[in-house]
Amino acid sequence: MNTVIAFIVIFGSLVFFHELGHFIFAKRAGILCREFAIGFGPKVFSHKKGETTYTIRLLPLGGFVRMAGEDPEVIEIKPGFRVGLLFDGEEKVNKIILNNKEKFPSARIIEVEHADIERELIIKGFPEDEPENLKIFSVSPTAVIVEDGAETQIAPIDRQFGSKTLGQRTMAIFAGPMMNFILALVVFIVIALLQGVPVNEPKLGQLTQDGAAKSAGLMEGDIVESIGGAEISTWADVVSIIRKSPRKTLDFSINRNGKDMDITVTPKENVLDGKKIGIIGVYSPVVKSPLKAVSQGFQETYYWTKTIFVMSGQLVTGHFSIKMLSGPVGIYASTDAVAKSGIYSLMKWAGVLSVNLGIMNLLPIPALDGGRLMFFAVEALRGKPIDRQKEGIVHFIGFALLMLLMLVVTWNDIQKYFL
Repeated sequence: MNTVIAFIVIFGSLVFFHELGHFIFAKRAGILCREFAIGFGPKVFSHKKGETTYTIRLLPLGGFVRMAGEDPEVIEIKPGFRVGLLFDGEEKVNKIILNNKEKFPSARIIEVEHADIERELIIKGFPEDEPENLKIFSVSPTAVIVEDGAETQIAPIDRQFGSKTLGQRTMAIFAGPMMNFILALVVFIVIALLQGVPVNEPKLGQLTQDGAAKSAGLMEGDIVESIGGAEISTWADVVSIIRKSPRKTLDFSINRNGKDMDITVTPKENVLDGKKIGIIGVYSPVVKSPLKAVSQGFQETYYWTKTIFVMSGQLVTGHFSIKMLSGPVGIYASTDAVAKSGIYSLMKWAGVLSVNLGIMNLLPIPALDGGRLMFFAVEALRGKPIDRQKEGIVHFIGFALLMLLMLVVTWNDIQKYFL
């Protein structure tokens, strides 16, 4: 149960902050955001605030921000339609009722002759009470269309994604991955603030309860001056000698609170990457400093960004097998293993996953943010956008291939961890 909770919290947070990036910059650009969703499939929770409906959906495998101009359900009001109109205090149409008009007895019924609710914001038609007179009704830019009891806010052209500048559209898409990098940075900084930042000094950090160091009488804060007669100047020297000496007795010369002492320690044997190494159960020394924590956060973010980029490149060149990729099942299994190491390991895992999500979304693959940005780059070079229908077909094919890849990866994960 703890693993399930950890997985939901971590994965949900990554998706939430990713979509929050899209949402914030879309709103800043003036784009109408109809829905902010975590997950896919049927709605489990729904709450509308302002123009946006916030939903949690059944399958926690991602999320989306539904922007006007990008959503498929465009309701068109055609000539000949009989619609009901409700008006605000300025005599502008604020509700357009398509059916079940009997539920709105105060609505004015008209037969539509012409309607433009994107640019002109008008509806021309013949009122039921004045069938011979063609009337022009001004539509409020925040008016809603009511169909089967559900309200959909209209999207004037200046509120649609496609009407915005190339820079605004690019930022609205790029902001998702950007927020994942920012989230990772914050997580790594918080870890460094709470745990401290490792320093390369020959000073013992925290000791494990079952380690050889504690059994021998070493204490946290002891300064190591020499091991087996070899002078020590850095923590790296301490680690190097211990790792080379599994089950070998080592004479530690230490300084404890100004007093010199000699303590004999026998490192236990452990296996790392197929090699036998010595361990004594001591963590590296740390220093707690807000400035160093911020620096450590940037270093960790850079390190994992570089590492994941290299691994992505190896996947393309064939040096990294598709069987080594992990989907939700693999991430769940890894989360279970990491959770056993404690909260800090779990936080670091969340930071690494956030960097990974940011990078994966920036890859120039159709249907991903990187694919959208690739089309924007082409638009910048051409000086005009690519036909939206053609772009949509490319993204659809990309999405289908991604779903196929997801199925393959998930099957590999099931075989690896459960079969």
